[in-house]
Amino acid sequence: MVFEVCMNNLIEVSGLSKTFTLHQQHGVVLNVLSGLHFSVRAGECLVLHGQSGAGKSTLLRTLYGNYLAAGGSIRVRHQNEWVELVGAEPRQVLAVRRQTLGYVSQFLRVIPRVATLDVVTEPALARGWSKADAEARAKSLLSRLNIPQALWQLAPGTFSGGEQQRVNIARGFMVAWPLMLLDEPTASLDDANRQVVLELIDEAKAAGSALIGIFHDRAAREAVADRYLDMSAAAQQEYVYAG
Repeated sequence: MVFEVCMNNLIEVSGLSKTFTLHQQHGVVLNVLSGLHFSVRAGECLVLHGQSGAGKSTLLRTLYGNYLAAGGSIRVRHQNEWVELVGAEPRQVLAVRRQTLGYVSQFLRVIPRVATLDVVTEPALARGWSKADAEARAKSLLSRLNIPQALWQLAPGTFSGGEQQRVNIARGFMVAWPLMLLDEPTASLDDANRQVVLELIDEAKAAGSALIGIFHDRAAREAVADRYLDMSAAAQQEYVYAG
């Protein structure tokens, strides 16, 4: 699960912008991101910093392809080649998501009635792991994150919010990702489980992952950050009318 740690960039972003058009508000265009430039190296965690509304979650969703960029470039090193995600074909984006770009969101979205163990093992099975190896890794993560074994065969949709979040984290760290996007992975966790998440992040960095994350908890930010990207200046929101 360890890929070579190097000083090369795994993602390069330049001139990135994102707008939203509010069609029910007379076509007002909201410029959320404008002219963002940054890169992240293997083994490094870039923490997005800025006040609420600065565009931090929007940036992660744009990097992942959930939002379409209005302009600029997102280049990701995928299988030893640079792939431009802005304007990429959907199949190319999906290929990058399967092998290169992991995303741990705040919310668990899974098929109803699928057992927790199956939810967590899915990324490994998709990469061709044996069922035995995938289950061993999943059980280790669920145990570390204090999900009782009695719950592993139950659907996580029935769990508490905190339990669902920990299942989501286990799934996110199931396989090694060259690049990981983390949207508040420690939010609402108790101290013990927060520490486990910080350990998983450190292990991913040591394995050579490049991480981009949002952490509202100051102690968590300071524990994992190698650099900060100040989103406040980048998100000077402007309101203009379309047409």
